[in-house]
Parts: sequence; structure tokens; C-alpha cells
Amino acid sequence: MRIFLTGATGYVGSAVLDAVVRAGHQVTALVRDPERAHRMGHRGVEAVVGELSKDKTYAAKAAACEAIVHTAFDASKRGSKVDRQAIDNLLAIAARRVAEGHPTTFVYTSGTWVLGDTQGQAKEDFVPHPPAHVSWRLEHERLVLDRAGTGIRTVVVRPGIVYGGSRGIIGDLLKDALNGLVRIVGDGRNHWPCIYDRDLADLYARVIAQPDAGGIFHANDEADERVGDIVEAIARHAKMPPDVRRVPIAEARTKMGSYADALALDQIVRSDRARALGWSPTIHSVSANVPRLLEEFRNTREAA
Repeated sequence: MRIFLTGATGYVGSAVLDAVVRAGHQVTALVRDPERAHRMGHRGVEAVVGELSKDKTYAAKAAACEAIVHTAFDASKRGSKVDRQAIDNLLAIAARRVAEGHPTTFVYTSGTWVLGDTQGQAKEDFVPHPPAHVSWRLEHERLVLDRAGTGIRTVVVRPGIVYGGSRGIIGDLLKDALNGLVRIVGDGRNHWPCIYDRDLADLYARVIAQPDAGGIFHANDEADERVGDIVEAIARHAKMPPDVRRVPIAEARTKMGSYADALALDQIVRSDRARALGWSPTIHSVSANVPRLLEEFRNTREAA
């Protein structure tokens, strides 16, 4: 299958790229950096240098692909607006393909934070009540899902907190522990739904390959780990035990804004629809795999 992938150099996107290339798909990747585009060529990936909000830079290439997978996110203050522009542009491309008689799949990357505090188990049919930090995501999900009746196969993937390598929130915890000081927002008794990056990428590959897969898919390892337990496990494996400080939510908000409330969410998430595709995580816990994750962290940092 020919796949157009945004965010191919990002945390989630790079893992997805590896998975779909291994699966034998032909990939065209949208990147902003010409140097990274050149490096992708050595892997047999066609790279297009462009910007999400400027569809003229990539529309022709995307229109030649059976699946459009959107994993990119602009981390600037304009992030939500750029994401909306990207969705509009990419869905328009998909709609033109369908009008020309070409079946097309569109996969959008959201996240479990959109669920809000779950107060129990949240499956894919859970009614979200997102915190302010990601409240815009819900509308973007709806924009994608509402196109399902137009001939476009639409998918929304909601990853939990991704771990593996040196990036992401768990990667920051590993770095902080190695530097001697870890801060926890709140008391640490809240649960984080987490997912190993390669396991998450496998779900994307499965969703893309199965023509009847559509709608919302959660992706997490279902370990139901408390933040404090994750930090404690990381601290046990650091050469020097780090100082762990629990920051009251009010204090965290003054420094981090709405991001603090997202980190303090208490979520128990289930991925029933993903598992129904035959998907099953190979790693089931952050706490039980800290030595491996530390090794990956160091190796990735050294290779950078």
C-alpha cells in the first residue's frame, strides 16, 4: 500500500514509519528539514519537504497514496490551528481521491488525555470530557469521524503516554532521574495509561492494513500504573537515588499552565477495539522494564 505520513521524524511518527516500512508499504513522508529528507532516501522512503498548513507543498504526493496517516503536531502556540488546517487539507485530498473512485483511508492521531479523568475504566465508547489543555482535540476527532459516511475510511488513534527511546514524558522522567531531581505534579497517586512506542506503531500498521477497521482505537498497555510507582521504579535503577519532589497542582499551574492539569489526570483506559484487531502490546509496564528503558534512553541519546 502507498502511505502518506506526516510527522515521520516525530516521536510517534518515526515509530510508525519503522513499522509500515517493515510491513512492506511504500511510504511518502512529509518533513520540514531537507537534511532529514535526504537521510530518509537511504531507507527507501520518499520524502517531501513542506509544511502542514501549506498543502501546495505536498498535495500531489498525498493524492497518490491509498492511506494518509497524520501523526505530526506543531508544538508552537499555533499548534491547534495548524492541526486543524492539516486535517482540512488532508481530508480534502482524501475526498478528491474518493470522488475519482480511489478508496482512501485517513488516520488521525489524538490521545487519551482527551478522555479527561475517567473515574473507572474508559473504553473507546467512553464519553470524553477533556481538560483545557487538549479540549480542541475533541472537535478535531469529530471532523475526522464525521467523514466516515462519505467513502473515506476514517480512524482516530488515541495513544496513552508513549515510552521508549529518549523522547516523551517518560523519557523526561528518565532524564530527570539521571540528573538527580524528579518532580511529580500532584501526589502521584493518579494513574497514567502508557504505551511502548513500537507497540503503538504496530497498532497503526494493523489499522492501516485491515480494510474494515474504522472509528476510535485506544492504545495503552493496561498496566494501570500510578505515577508515583513509575517514578519510584525509575529512582531504584538510577546510579544515585534522585530527589523526588511532589509539586502541588496549584503551584504547578503557575509554572506549566494547563499542561499541569493534563499531567495530573487519573485515567484507567482499555483498548478493547484495538485488541479485537489481534493487537497486543509486547511490553506491559513501565515500572517492570526500567532497565531496558534506561538502556534505550542512553543508546538513543548517544546516537543523536
